[in-house]
Amino acid sequence: MRSDRSLVLLLLAATVACARPGTPSTPPAGPREGINPAWTLAGKARVAVGARAMVVSGSPIASDVGRQILQEGGNAVDAAVAVGFALAVVHPQAGNIGGGGFMVFHLADGSHAALDYREAAPGRASHDMYLDRSGEPTALSDKGALAAGVPGAVAGMVEAHRKYGRLPLARVVEPAVKLAREGFIVDTVRSNSIDEYRAWLYTFPASRRYFLPGGQAPPIGSLFRQEDLGKTLAEIRDHGADGFYQGWVADSIVAEMDRSGGLISHQDLAGYRALWREPVRIDYRGYTIYSMPPASSGGVTLGLILNIMEGYGKLPAFGSPALLHREAEAMRRAFTVRNTTLGDPAFVKMPLDRILSKDYAAQLRSEVDPAHASPTPKFAAELREGASTTHYSVVDAEGNAVSCTTTLNDSYGSALAVSGGGFLLNDEMDDFATAPGKPNMYGLVQGEANSIQPGKRMLSAMTPSVVLDSAGKLLLVVGTPGGPTIITQVYHVITNVLDHGMPLPQAVEAPRMHHQALPDEVRLERNGFYPATIGRLESMGHKVVFRGRWGDVEAIIRTADGWQGVSDPRLGGGGAGY
Repeated sequence: MRSDRSLVLLLLAATVACARPGTPSTPPAGPREGINPAWTLAGKARVAVGARAMVVSGSPIASDVGRQILQEGGNAVDAAVAVGFALAVVHPQAGNIGGGGFMVFHLADGSHAALDYREAAPGRASHDMYLDRSGEPTALSDKGALAAGVPGAVAGMVEAHRKYGRLPLARVVEPAVKLAREGFIVDTVRSNSIDEYRAWLYTFPASRRYFLPGGQAPPIGSLFRQEDLGKTLAEIRDHGADGFYQGWVADSIVAEMDRSGGLISHQDLAGYRALWREPVRIDYRGYTIYSMPPASSGGVTLGLILNIMEGYGKLPAFGSPALLHREAEAMRRAFTVRNTTLGDPAFVKMPLDRILSKDYAAQLRSEVDPAHASPTPKFAAELREGASTTHYSVVDAEGNAVSCTTTLNDSYGSALAVSGGGFLLNDEMDDFATAPGKPNMYGLVQGEANSIQPGKRMLSAMTPSVVLDSAGKLLLVVGTPGGPTIITQVYHVITNVLDHGMPLPQAVEAPRMHHQALPDEVRLERNGFYPATIGRLESMGHKVVFRGRWGDVEAIIRTADGWQGVSDPRLGGGGAGY
């Protein structure tokens, strides 16, 4: 005879099956409450373990490079720099020397630092350079030479190594030189990615030559050599940042600008500097989070979301309408502040202490109606997510850690490769408010704080972060690509672990939601949440839209046995530990 509980479950299953065949319409009780059984990523995260150290990145090849550097006596910064240069070879849609990024450092002595090597507007850039005669934004900020900001990646990685590295720079860069010259085996992710952007890459002769041999993407399983990129990396290996910002590589960049209508000059390149900044500190439920300050908006916006959510006390169950509503309203308010207030600190005064205060979060939280959405002004804008950002995390045997996010902006950046140099240039100029009050390629509507000025660094959403436990010990290193969704993805992983008690693989696999104030919509990963949950959100006044999967979280967590590295199943990353 069945127990009462078994009978109830049987009746529930029958009822759900009648409501919608094959897909339960309401969430069951239990530890996976809120995740639709139709969600196919459960159990798919790639997990690596290491008793002493760990590297995770968007490419298993690059992660192996980082592990080798650690095993040869390098520290986390040596490994991070080696991974960064290797990604420029094996992950061309996002790994780069023609873009820029941010690093957050947790050092074994308990100190923290942040390095800003974001691209900057060329000296000849101007406020309205991307507007047509009617004042409307054009596509010139998206593809081609005029879209490129002054690259910061090489300056940043060399500066990080100068301050904290242990091995010689030449040893750290050499694996990337070897990968470029000898080639690597192209996997499905990389081949399909190049093929997806084939039309853009084909537009520019150098890009066509480098990335489309025979007019096609390199086939899966083929050996992909990049001789010109190898020459550029060798120049950096032998001469440091001067090998990129001066000499024949700089001449090649400027010649490409002259041929293609870009603005980057020798003066822009020679004058570029990576900048050390004070990390954003966020105190959340007894944990401490360090993240990136402006010119990244990531740390401040993440901190504001977390501060608003902290005031609710214990959060509702993962995936429940009550939780998603509160998160959407917190994100809406945080992105409104981001889009109107934040910018390059050299050009914009920002009340960061006030924005990150618990009192300010309480004020914003008091405006949230627990039963109804509070709409932001309507704006017809299409939300896009860029895959050309990539993140990697490193922890060494001494307890040093690096959280690094680097980008070209859109996939393959401007799609313009430097002839003779073998590398792509970014299209980061689109991250400015090219037309304040109007959406950029990601649908973000931003104000004058992020308008174009010569030498200014465009606002970013990159959110490399580290989390310490209540005893001040390193617990979690996390980051991801994903345009504006970077901020909310990092939020989700952190709260999934800290608030919902998920193991890190489940925290990374779990379906994601996103709200960025404008366009005024709750974005959900398709098939991640129950129909009843979605219906409840809509009845509260939220516009719900469904997208494909986004992001590529690369995270490391401390375990009883050492370190666990988790690579997002949404893309083709992997970890390597020892």
